[in-house]
Amino acid sequence: MAYFTEENLRRAHEIIDRYPRAKSAVIPLLHLAQEQNGWITNEAMTHIAELTNVTSAEVLGTGSFYEMFKFHPVGKYLVNVCTNISCQLLGGEELLHHAESTLGITDGETTEDGLFTLEDVECIAACTEAPCFTVNYRYFHRADENTFDEVVAELRSGRSPLDKGKQGDSGDIPSHGTLSRIQQHIPLDRKAGITPPEDSKTAPVWMEKNAEEAKS
Repeated sequence: MAYFTEENLRRAHEIIDRYPRAKSAVIPLLHLAQEQNGWITNEAMTHIAELTNVTSAEVLGTGSFYEMFKFHPVGKYLVNVCTNISCQLLGGEELLHHAESTLGITDGETTEDGLFTLEDVECIAACTEAPCFTVNYRYFHRADENTFDEVVAELRSGRSPLDKGKQGDSGDIPSHGTLSRIQQHIPLDRKAGITPPEDSKTAPVWMEKNAEEAKS
């Protein structure tokens, strides 16, 4: 079953070729599928299974372990408000309630216009910058209700809140699923470790190098 676009199918095969076994490409292919559609569809999992010689159940079992993969439709912007201990002590719960009131939805819901999905999340590794929330995994540190309102207003108007100095980044916030604006490309002569272990006739370069260093 074909799911990927022609361009993404080309990228999928390029990703698969980086690994000694196709199944090792399941996670990056899940990212590619989510970038294409904003979430992981059943058709995407079926296509990934076919490309990597595993079952759809294995694709689901792998992807469902990770919070960043969504197996249901979400908004263009996924808003995660941290309410773990550091953020909670500094107003994370209050920020979440304000977000629910501002967007008119509760945790796990999506606005009627399909623009925002709101989630109450565990630690997002920004404890020293609490309270914190993210939009499509772009951080907004030491946030308060005004910060949240400004970010939402900018996104609704089609402008980027990242250009307003709210964090150490610049540029727009892409739609949910897009992790990077630059696609990785590894030339054939720079690939490494793509020979299955059982087919390898020589020791890995790093092993030979370590052996030489141990002798010196």
